Amino acid sequence: MIKIPDKFDQIKQAHAPLIVAAVQCTQNPDLRPEFDKALHMSEQNGWGDLVKTIRKILDGSRAENLIQGLDDDDSCIIIAILQGLQNPASLPDPEQKADASQAAPMLAGMIHQASRGDVSALTLVSQMAEQMSQTGGDMAQLSAIIKPLIDGERDVDRLMAKMGPQGESLIVGIVNELSTLDNH
Repeated sequence: MIKIPDKFDQIKQAHAPLIVAAVQCTQNPDLRPEFDKALHMSEQNGWGDLVKTIRKILDGSRAENLIQGLDDDDSCIIIAILQGLQNPASLPDPEQKADASQAAPMLAGMIHQASRGDVSALTLVSQMAEQMSQTGGDMAQLSAIIKPLIDGERDVDRLMAKMGPQGESLIVGIVNELSTLDNH
């Protein structure tokens, strides 16, 4: 069985700059005015509950019930901030880029499991597709072909329509990985 990457680690890395900035602001109040501007923008973009909770942390709260009422993603971010306050070594690296060589096998593994009826894999790949659709470019195009891949589409030419060279390379990698998985 292919291991789906840990959702907590994915969320933590995806929001590394926010998590690290929140921890830094608790340690250096001079950074807060600039961070508050970023939080205000996040609040305007629909992250009100998360921002409210981060502000509680910045104001000194460390209560265990801080994540009460938050969705899973927001809870992961808050937990990562609290862990970072206790152990700075646990903070994600905000400069770390995703390992592109692992993207195709990871996506293929999740697509394969989703096509076999794994609800958690289907949920995770659906969430990823939704996020990718908002980024534009090849990632938005990739999000549009996730469902056909789950449904068994393996025609690389059809899947690569409207893709740039990097997207095409990723599609070829995903289809190759899926072929291996489908044959086992």
